[in-house]
Amino acid sequence: MAKTTYRIGIVGATSLAGKELSDELHESLLAASEFVLLDDDEEAAGQMTAAGDEPLFIRPVETASFDGMDFVFFVGDASGTKKHWQQARRAGASIVDLTYALESEKDVLVRSPIAEAGLDGVAAAERAGGPDLKTPAVVAGHPAAVMLAVVAGRLKAKLQLSSVAATIMEPASEHGRAAMDELHQQTVNLLSFHSVPQEQYDAQVSFNLLPELGEAAKIRLTEVGQRIRTHYGLLSGGALPKLALQIVQAPVFHGYAGSVLIELEQTATVEQVEAALAGEPIDVVDREADPPSNVSAAGQQNVMVRVSGEGAEGESSTRFWLWLAADNLKLAAVNAIACALELRRLRPSGKVQ
Repeated sequence: MAKTTYRIGIVGATSLAGKELSDELHESLLAASEFVLLDDDEEAAGQMTAAGDEPLFIRPVETASFDGMDFVFFVGDASGTKKHWQQARRAGASIVDLTYALESEKDVLVRSPIAEAGLDGVAAAERAGGPDLKTPAVVAGHPAAVMLAVVAGRLKAKLQLSSVAATIMEPASEHGRAAMDELHQQTVNLLSFHSVPQEQYDAQVSFNLLPELGEAAKIRLTEVGQRIRTHYGLLSGGALPKLALQIVQAPVFHGYAGSVLIELEQTATVEQVEAALAGEPIDVVDREADPPSNVSAAGQQNVMVRVSGEGAEGESSTRFWLWLAADNLKLAAVNAIACALELRRLRPSGKVQ
């Protein structure tokens, strides 16, 4: 497919997710486009950064910032998205929201073409429709929801999946630099026997696993869990089994990992489950290799999966354990770009509507 030139804005370009998205765009079908990096942070304005191999300046968000834009990715914080998205819409840009600020806006869709591909064979009538000219924006599906929907969709299509129960380990990078910095400082302080900062988590996260955080925490695990459940359901249009989900805050900086118990309507072997899962965007890791991990998933676009049975090796069962790992920032960026490519068909080539 030929590459086409567009004008693309990234609002929140200095965030962890913004940097990942910028780099990924330069390796995508949109790589020939003109990129404009925007940020509300006054200290960031005027700074030079690298987007792919191209040096670019960070620009402040102003009234005319979105003029002539074909696509605008909102990837900073929810408040910035709510403040500026209507400006981008009035300028005629196709909008992809990675901050989840627009979830409740009228006619905005939660999308993941990646998960949609994993639902091959599941009745199309059961799934939600794609965007059209009346769609004001799309929200890129939460990366954990995408990860789970991709796996569940593949199993539903090939092995008649009946239930899914998952425990997902939440990384600090999913909540930006402030959460990363606090986890780092907690680790340093604990090793030197000092008190730990708790502004973000209102709890000790370092060297710890928590199913909930303190009352004053800026991160709400209950909200994260509800968003994952909701997005999982929306991405499948109700075609997949309801997700039973537990979110655990893990003392890791980057990458999702999760333990998933699946149940099938009919018996199968580990080999049959592996065969059903195999193929993009899933990387099945066999028992001869090291299991998937936050480290091995770093920089990978695929969802890594290890399958284990409950019985003896080779024994048939209806229940299997899956151990998943994925690069949360990479998966979010790839999915957001797939959303933009889906919106591209609604635009005249290289022109602003």
